[in-house]
Amino acid sequence: MQIQAQRLRLPSTRLDGVCGIIAITRNPAAAGEQPLAGLLIDCLERLEYRGYDSAGIALLVGGMESDGADDATIWRIRAAVSTQSLQEIKKRVQSAPRPPRSDSAGIGHTRWATHGRPSEQNAHPHLDCTGNIAVVHNGIVENWRELAEELTASGHELASETDSEVIAHLIEDELRMDTGTQLHNNYMTTLEATRRALRRITGSFAIAVLDTRSNSSLVVARRLSPLVVGMGGGMCMAASDLPALLGLSGSYYVLEDGEIAEITPESIKAQDLDGQARTLHPIHVSWDIEAAQKSGYDDFMGKELHEQPTAVMDTLLGRFISDGKLALDETRITDDELREVDKVFIVGCGSSFHSGLVVKHALEHWTRIPTEIDISSEFRYRDPILSSSSLVIGVSQSGETMDTLQAIHLARRLNAKVLAVSNVVDSSITRQSDGVLYTRAGPEIGVAATKTFSTQIVTLQMLALYLAQLRGILYHDETSLIMDQLRDLPRLMQDALDRDEAVRAVAEDIAGQRDLFYIGRNTGYPVALEGALKMKEIAYLRAEAYPAGELKHGPIALIEPGTVVLAVATKGRLQKKMHTNISEVKSRGAKVIAVANDGDTGTAALADHVLYVPETVSLLAPVVDVIPLQLLAYHVARLRGCDVDRPRNLAKTVTVE
Repeated sequence: MQIQAQRLRLPSTRLDGVCGIIAITRNPAAAGEQPLAGLLIDCLERLEYRGYDSAGIALLVGGMESDGADDATIWRIRAAVSTQSLQEIKKRVQSAPRPPRSDSAGIGHTRWATHGRPSEQNAHPHLDCTGNIAVVHNGIVENWRELAEELTASGHELASETDSEVIAHLIEDELRMDTGTQLHNNYMTTLEATRRALRRITGSFAIAVLDTRSNSSLVVARRLSPLVVGMGGGMCMAASDLPALLGLSGSYYVLEDGEIAEITPESIKAQDLDGQARTLHPIHVSWDIEAAQKSGYDDFMGKELHEQPTAVMDTLLGRFISDGKLALDETRITDDELREVDKVFIVGCGSSFHSGLVVKHALEHWTRIPTEIDISSEFRYRDPILSSSSLVIGVSQSGETMDTLQAIHLARRLNAKVLAVSNVVDSSITRQSDGVLYTRAGPEIGVAATKTFSTQIVTLQMLALYLAQLRGILYHDETSLIMDQLRDLPRLMQDALDRDEAVRAVAEDIAGQRDLFYIGRNTGYPVALEGALKMKEIAYLRAEAYPAGELKHGPIALIEPGTVVLAVATKGRLQKKMHTNISEVKSRGAKVIAVANDGDTGTAALADHVLYVPETVSLLAPVVDVIPLQLLAYHVARLRGCDVDRPRNLAKTVTVE
């Protein structure tokens, strides 16, 4: 089959990811002139577009003459100097006193941190206690805390702060066991040990395993996170994304969800995680490297729009531990201190400010704590009243937004507790806060926020649930019900994204407009704000958003025949009032485009166009409702010939006031 980005569905054939993985096993006779270390680095450089903060490679050295590979060792090198890490590794390989010459097997990784700060210690590949097993991992081990405690109690020494390292030690544990089954040359195969280890893991993973006893074979596996395999020219390769393999392999295969495989230069032997044999089916790839980096989309913004369900799913994974409590990524705030919070302030800029507006409703409804939302650049100049019982939440995709950094500096000077929500581990805002919750959206290359906006909302909503549970406002079963609704969001988001063609048709109708008005009520108002911001950012149209109840207090004077009004009118307790507002603009000749839930004939009767979305509870609905407005701005911008990835006058991170 030909891979087409618009037909990818989660999770079975998704080929984009966050961390970069490469695994290569090759026949030494077909190795050519390029050392394996250089080939691994070259392949990882093809994945640099996704962004990373550290990198590493591991090679199987020696042991080629003995079937058991008893004298083989793993040679590993890692670096953590942001996007210069691969260059640093290349320098170290070239300057090594005795550079390894391995032509058999190796693995490599570029890391975008989600557990543990970006550092050489936390960079992949990770080793087991013996140094005989190396693992690279993309994904999230949801139960890593419990596994780490078990491993430490049984004598393992963990060398990093990451969730990924536990996989290497779990495989080591399995190899120690004499089960009497699946043995090869008197020891359990790496494939069987890995399969058993992965059955102990909850969460997502794409992994590659290098074992000194396995000669030139490697083990690869996946659950939810992507992995593609290529073969040809005396070599077999696995990678987290296609660009690493293009031009190097003749045949391509996608490892399906829940599959594990042993790969050698001549073969791929696959099975499921229950041990049943599976057959991998070839796929046809017609992309060049640039197209593959964008997973077949024309631009990164389009790709990132469609990554939102996965980003939200990753953000939710592992957040609630066994007793129902939220697992903060880093915290120096005790539960007792959080119980004493009597006021919350959320500060952010642009889309981060809008995500705070959404969650203000959830915070006040679920926790009964008064919540203020401020634009970061205004917060410190209005002389806010803060105390030790105040909680200030700084929201910043990059963690480097200067206005938000200055806001949290003020909060700390006034003795308030500070919690950061960021997409970048160990960023400035996270280092200067008392606690951190990371969104797990992965690198966002397009300037306009899409998946980072969605994950900020979900992250803040989980925090609101945690505070509500601590304060005894919500019972455990109520929290569990809301968490189930949160976990259903990726499915609903994918449903909304699947209606892209209907949104495109509306975009064609309004692409020639110069002025647009967006209206909404309650949680629909910040959705309107975000929709208008997207239209301004990438399509360069004058788009203004208002609370719908404010129309009669001035803005309605601008409504005339042909004016386009976008109304967020999904179901909620204020929907009838929203219908009245739509009627007000419609009676003055406006063309109305409504965002409405499936089957809502009442809203459809009032509108010229309807962008339908699936229904969810109103406090969670903005994550779904914003999708057609993001898509609308995207298609209008492309119809107008705008560069959606690099809009004029804008930067991804604003590091000046």
